[in-house]
Amino acid sequence: MPLRLRFAEADLLRCRFAVSPLCETHEAVRTLLRPARHGYHQAWLGRTPPDLGPLPLLMPGAGYTPDFLGPPPAAPLGHTARFDDELARLRATEPAAARAEMRRSFASTGADVTHPARRRLLDDPAAAVRTLADATERAWHALVAPEWDRLLTVLEADVDERSHRMAAGGLGALFGGLHRDLSWDGGTLTLHSGSATFEQDLDGRGLLLMPSVFAWPEVISGFAPPWQPTVIYPALGMARAWETRRPAEPVSRLIGPNRAALLRGLDVPASTTALARRHRLAASTVSAHLAVLRDAGLVTARRQGLEVLYRRTALGTALLGQ
Repeated sequence: MPLRLRFAEADLLRCRFAVSPLCETHEAVRTLLRPARHGYHQAWLGRTPPDLGPLPLLMPGAGYTPDFLGPPPAAPLGHTARFDDELARLRATEPAAARAEMRRSFASTGADVTHPARRRLLDDPAAAVRTLADATERAWHALVAPEWDRLLTVLEADVDERSHRMAAGGLGALFGGLHRDLSWDGGTLTLHSGSATFEQDLDGRGLLLMPSVFAWPEVISGFAPPWQPTVIYPALGMARAWETRRPAEPVSRLIGPNRAALLRGLDVPASTTALARRHRLAASTVSAHLAVLRDAGLVTARRQGLEVLYRRTALGTALLGQ
């Protein structure tokens, strides 16, 4: 159903980005369960799925997923949460809160709560929290951790680019390009879907924005009090997350294979650190290559906070033949 998030003046100053490996793990599980999400992930879908335990019971295609499973991260601005810290927070969920949210999830789909598997979750919520946390940990190690460096590069590049858009054009520029189902008007952010309407005042808590490689084609929001209001949206460049591309041979011969790979990898702005991680090169080596590419007019550099972000120029794109 449409969700309207109303901003007060204080909320306008409290919008921030975060990257959550725990939430990305649950979005990966949802992607396994929802064929409509499979389009961009064929290369990833070939792996053997782990034992998901009762997790699928609480991840309905249409309905409420308990917020305690993936609470919005509390990492400071500019930091990526650590999976182990987030998992510990999940394991610390109060049983009464877990039971209430599981009941709400089952009610949202009209699920039969007398079914033995659901009954076990509700009868012993403390055990349910442990079981769900164990399943989440297995999913992390099987589905996400082996690819986390690759995924983190995409997610951090998205945050860099969105932050630049917000700095240049404000919240209107940010929300206008975040997702087709989102609109910004008069201090209200609306997520369009369904026919009923739910409205929520942010009440000075601000809004947390989290990119996801696995959320496509959806945008996800909610997190009623006491949780931080959050919007999870598909990350820029997620369509290329699984590509292993070799530089075009002529360009590689012209400027060298590493420089060609770096140039091709700048589909979205990235820092030296992110590029070094992605291409498995030393940061000093990447920095030297970027200096050459910049002097040749193939990339530009822009400082944002403590980082310098590199962006491919039109000349660089033309050289690649894109």
